[in-house]
Amino acid sequence: MKLRLYLMIAFVISVICVIGFAFVSMLISDHQIIGFDNSIIAAVQGMESPGLTEVMKFFTFIGSTKFVIILSVLLIFFLYKVLKHRLELILFIAAVMGTAIINQLLKQFFHRVRPDFHRLIEIGGYSFPSGHAMSAFTVYVMISFLLWRHISTRIGRSILIIFSIIMILAIGISRIYLGVHYPSDIVGGYLASAVWVSLAIFFFQYYKEKRYKTRNILRNQ
Repeated sequence: MKLRLYLMIAFVISVICVIGFAFVSMLISDHQIIGFDNSIIAAVQGMESPGLTEVMKFFTFIGSTKFVIILSVLLIFFLYKVLKHRLELILFIAAVMGTAIINQLLKQFFHRVRPDFHRLIEIGGYSFPSGHAMSAFTVYVMISFLLWRHISTRIGRSILIIFSIIMILAIGISRIYLGVHYPSDIVGGYLASAVWVSLAIFFFQYYKEKRYKTRNILRNQ
């Protein structure tokens, strides 16, 4: 029964996010999302101040490859040494590495040039989808998924989810604020990662369920 539920959830999330990503990429290709991008950029960058700029630079650093690697190493150590997880370790590594590969493939496919107005930092590479948005979504969703069952209280789980949502949104908004991504890059990044993460979690749960049933069969023989 659980396996069917996981299949349904993964399928629904994947389909919705694939459709969403296809829709956003189509609007980008047809240049029909410029109005949306410009209105969000104007609102976000309209809040510019020296203090807020430093805050946004901090969040964009948290979403950087260097920080993600450091955070991943710490989480891998925690999963392996403290929680004694093995399969979860493989899931996390596969999810993070897969996200990085998918992001580069998509960027090379779409070749979208970064915004060239009011940049507060300089960065190279293509714009769509945002690597920071994709890695942030993957890392913090995986953290929530892996730590959820180790938190027994409702308030503890709520804090975990709220923290993850804030980090994902803050990192995405920081890229818009600093002028290195269009809002549609961020949305596209979230959708692309949602597809990959939902499939990764489904196959992980599928494997665990099958392994559990196999062990029970062998014990009862």
